[in-house]
Amino acid sequence: MTNSPLEVRMRRVRYEVNGGPEVLFTESVPVPEPGPDELLVRAEAVGVTLPVVRKVREGTEPGPLGGEVAGIVTAAGAHVLDFAVGDRVTGLCFSHAYAECARVHQSMASRIPDRASSVEAVALVRSGLVARGAYQAARASSGESVLVTAAASTVGAFALQYAAAGGASRIVAAVGSSAKVDFVRSLGADSVVLYRDSSWGDPVDVVLDGVGGGLLGPAVRALARGGRLVAFSSGGGTIDAFELMRRGASVTGFQMGALVREDPLQYACWRDELWNLYCHDDLRAPIHAELPLEQAAEAHTIIESRRNLGKVVLVTGG
Repeated sequence: MTNSPLEVRMRRVRYEVNGGPEVLFTESVPVPEPGPDELLVRAEAVGVTLPVVRKVREGTEPGPLGGEVAGIVTAAGAHVLDFAVGDRVTGLCFSHAYAECARVHQSMASRIPDRASSVEAVALVRSGLVARGAYQAARASSGESVLVTAAASTVGAFALQYAAAGGASRIVAAVGSSAKVDFVRSLGADSVVLYRDSSWGDPVDVVLDGVGGGLLGPAVRALARGGRLVAFSSGGGTIDAFELMRRGASVTGFQMGALVREDPLQYACWRDELWNLYCHDDLRAPIHAELPLEQAAEAHTIIESRRNLGKVVLVTGG
C-alpha cells in the first residue's frame, strides 16, 4: 500500500526493545493531528533527560520518548485559546517528543521570549522548574549551607544558581569527576567534592539530591543536625533511618509530574518566574551539546556516561 500524495510525514526516534542507546532508531511517520487541548509544534529543539534515558534502558516495556520540546506552533486544537499558529513555544510533551513535530498540551506550553533560542528554552523550563521545586521543598533560608549532587547536570546547574540567589552561606557541588570542577564553580559553587571522596567536608543544612541510589548514604551523612535532604532523582534508593534519627534530619521528595497534576497554577507561576529571571540575566542555561535528531543514540550515550556539563539537546534543522 502506498502513501497518499497528500500525507505529510516527519522523522521520529523510537525503540522497540529496552536496552542501551543502540536500540534507538529513526523512522518516517505521518505528522500527528493535535487533540482539542493540544498544540502541534514544529520542533526545533528537543531536550534529552536522564529519566528518559533510564526508561529506555531499564523500563519494563517500550513506550513513547517524552521530553521537552521548543519550536513553532503549526496547528492548534479547537479548545486552545491562548496560543496561535506561528507562536514560538516550549513545553513538556508526554507522547513522542523525539520528532520533527510534537503534540504539547496547552497547559504545558509557554511562549519563548524573543531573546531566547529554542535550544536555551528546552534547557530552561523543565530543568529550571525541577531545581526551583527542589529548592522550595528544602525550605532553605538565607545564610544556610547547601550541597547539590549531580551539580553539573542541567537541573544541578540551576540548583546551584538558586542557592546563590537565595543567599546560601556556603554552596557545595558534588560531582563524579574532577573534569567538572571548573564548570560548577562558574555557576556559584564555593567548594567541590567528588562522589568517591571519603568525606564531603563540613556538614550542610540542605542537600538537594539528583542522583539517588548508592549516593543517598553519603548525602544523608553530609547533613548537619536538623538538616533537610530533598530527593528528586529517578534513581530511587534507600534511606538509612538511623542516620536521620541521629541527626534529627528529614527527607522530602519532589517530582515535577506531581506538581503539574496537583497544582498547575503553581507550575505556571514558577514558569513565569523562570522566564523573568532569565530575561534579567539572573539565570544561565548551560548547553553541553547540540546534536541532530538522528544522533539520539549519541545523546543518550553522553547522558549515561555522565560526561555532560549542562543540557544535551537534539536539533531538527527545521
